[in-house]
Amino acid sequence: MDLTPRPGGATPHRPGGGFPPAQTHAHAYPHPYPYLRPETPAETTTRLRPVRTRRPARTAAAAACVVLGLGLIGGAVTGSWLTSDSSADAGARNPYATGRTVWHNAPVDTLFPRTLKGDGAGPGAADRVWTRIAVAPDSGCATALDPLLLKTIRPVGCARLLRATYVDATSSSVTTVGMIFTEGSTDAMRALSTRFSDQHLDARTDLMPRTYAVKGTVAAGFGDRQRASWTVHVLTEVPVVVFAVSGFADGRTVSDPQPVAKALAADATTAAAQAGLGHEAKGIADRIERGLRRTLTDLAEKPQ
Repeated sequence: MDLTPRPGGATPHRPGGGFPPAQTHAHAYPHPYPYLRPETPAETTTRLRPVRTRRPARTAAAAACVVLGLGLIGGAVTGSWLTSDSSADAGARNPYATGRTVWHNAPVDTLFPRTLKGDGAGPGAADRVWTRIAVAPDSGCATALDPLLLKTIRPVGCARLLRATYVDATSSSVTTVGMIFTEGSTDAMRALSTRFSDQHLDARTDLMPRTYAVKGTVAAGFGDRQRASWTVHVLTEVPVVVFAVSGFADGRTVSDPQPVAKALAADATTAAAQAGLGHEAKGIADRIERGLRRTLTDLAEKPQ
């Protein structure tokens, strides 16, 4: 560095020696001795905010509040999920809830299979095979049931009635099987079942189910006067009443129809009993009922 005094003046001297103090304010005038300014650092740092004194107790309390709040929110959300899932699952697995809608949720071939196999279902444990010849449109009960039978099931209501007619392998007998989907509660269905059992309503001829005759088939002449044997079963685990009524395929009139229980008796001598029409009604009704139970189980276990 050239320290030769500049023309027109000598290097100023301050008492006590040393360099002139540096200007530290931004609004200060230009340094009178620019060649004597202090060195500028190579890296410029940003002015930092002052660090407050840490308070351990307050920090811990704030952290605890955050954790507690998150825990409450998480618990509420989880509880909502669990409640929602359990409610949906309970509804899905409730046989009464499923049973009320199965008539339009299951295919007709599931509720009334085209062919029913009755291994050991005939007289003397003979095998039987029945073929479906017609399915009635779903309907109410007002015109499809006898007035007295309709009155008997009125306490549980009638939501829908499904019916189908089957013929045996020899085309000698025809059977109409039906399912009445009710609106009754568990208690109402149990009460109706008890009434049928205690009062033997399933044995009264004035409570026989009606047939479903089909023109152009072997069941064309299957009417009220052709009814030979029947069964009515009130289910209690689902809101359904299953029934079946059988008769001769040739349309003959039956003057002494018998309920299934009497037609299956070993000493039964009526034409219906001798022809095995009690076995026909019971065999078909049992298989339709079993199929209904399987369908309800499958629907209840199906993922939602």
